[in-house]
Amino acid sequence: MNRLSSALVAALLFAGSAQAADSRRNRVERAQDHQEVRQDRRELRDDKRDVEELKAVLARYDNAWARRNEREMEAVEATLRGLLRAELAESRAELRSDVREARRSERELRAEQWEARDDAAWRRRGAYQDDRRDVRDDRRDVADDRRDARAEMASLRSRQVIARELSELEGLRRGGALNRKRALIVELIQLGEQEIRQGHQELREDRREQREDRRERREDRRTQTYHPAVWRRG
Repeated sequence: MNRLSSALVAALLFAGSAQAADSRRNRVERAQDHQEVRQDRRELRDDKRDVEELKAVLARYDNAWARRNEREMEAVEATLRGLLRAELAESRAELRSDVREARRSERELRAEQWEARDDAAWRRRGAYQDDRRDVRDDRRDVADDRRDARAEMASLRSRQVIARELSELEGLRRGGALNRKRALIVELIQLGEQEIRQGHQELREDRREQREDRRERREDRRTQTYHPAVWRRG
């Protein structure tokens, strides 16, 4: 076997192994994207439930205040305290999840950038064009995931501030304190409604990523049956 034939065989073997690695990575990414869809749907359901529970607390609060019912007001405060504690725990968990998702998107972007450089160096023109589109998509995903993490961090900090103020006002029955507590409950409801809107946006982003996954699957199938290579004598 002459040197040109040996080099051609080595190149084909290398290209095949690289494409197999890309295919495996894409399968892993698709599985992770499906997991994120399920998680985002679950978080959206939780957010909707939390808002409904807070609205019910607000109605009970107004009723207790109007009737000057101390026993009911104490029960409302206890319920609100428990709901807020649970929401803080959920917010921390969602923040950790968003940070993990952002880091995963950053890793995927780096992998696509390396793949694009490799295809450019080996003159795989068709693959390189696909890589450029994948890099553009991954950059957008990174920006979206970082934005989601920042939004979740802001929500967590807002809840922490509200929780501290509600703790300071608990048990107080003066008009100013009651008005302020009511305003804080309304603020919690508005915060939850904002998170619901963000949740719908994240689901739209998830569906877009799944469309990208399907496109990459088609590209995998195409490259598995066709391995273009351009060689020039040195």
